[in-house]
Amino acid sequence: MKDVPVLLAALLLLTAQSAFADIGSRIWATGGVTTIEGSAGGGLVPWALLGSYASDEEWGGTLALSRAETDDYTLAVIGAGINWNNRVELTVARQSLDLDALVFTLSNGFGLEQDELNQDIFGAKIRLAGDVLYSPWGQWSAGIQYKRQRDFTVPAAIGARDDSGTDVYFSGSKVFFAALFDRNLLVNATARATRANQGGLLGFGGDRNNSYEVMAEASAGLFLNRRWLVGAEYRQKPDNLGFAGEDDWWDLFVAWVPDRRLAVTAAVVSLGDVATLEDQQGLYLSLQGSF
Repeated sequence: MKDVPVLLAALLLLTAQSAFADIGSRIWATGGVTTIEGSAGGGLVPWALLGSYASDEEWGGTLALSRAETDDYTLAVIGAGINWNNRVELTVARQSLDLDALVFTLSNGFGLEQDELNQDIFGAKIRLAGDVLYSPWGQWSAGIQYKRQRDFTVPAAIGARDDSGTDVYFSGSKVFFAALFDRNLLVNATARATRANQGGLLGFGGDRNNSYEVMAEASAGLFLNRRWLVGAEYRQKPDNLGFAGEDDWWDLFVAWVPDRRLAVTAAVVSLGDVATLEDQQGLYLSLQGSF
């Protein structure tokens, strides 16, 4: 897992060669953006959409750089994905979490001095049925995310059971034309089976619970025009660790798509209490290129 940046570069090169500089034929902004776990969607929640603009019999790809700054934490993410025939999406992401203020608590309570957590995520999503624009019941997809910690010292110290885990999710997305203020409205619902603590950054399972639970996630976005989308996301979380309770996540976002090859997303995020540090709120910014 140490060569993920090299894999990302190879993945992008393969995508660019396969696409022959063709951006794809799907309608503007129908690939969503890239989540913090690499899959196409919003910032926090995967959608049924597949990344890029690839339609049937086309290849497409994405590369995204994201960063979230809260009161006591900083999360940086690099992710990439390919889309084959608008049917299968394959993604990879590297997350790096600077613990900042938490390192003082950990060094005193557990004798630890690690100040960063890193996680690799490999994902696959398949479009099962429908189309987000034209099918009356929208588009439906199923996905899987394999997550692996690169250093398990901190998660193990606070009670996590495993350094790796797999999330499985099912998503449905639909665009309703002229639904609100004569603007198009996108809605998404996702059900995720997971054992991940803080998305996997604090390991998987714990002393309080070590079983899979189904968590609800949702997104809604209003297209002001084809270049601007505003909306909100909500992500329910399991509560596996006795060391510290885990709160649900939510955000308010705005996405700007000035060109079919570029998308910029900014958000206000609320992560609640994270590993005893309370009320983590802050800003999120993501840049995505499509190929």
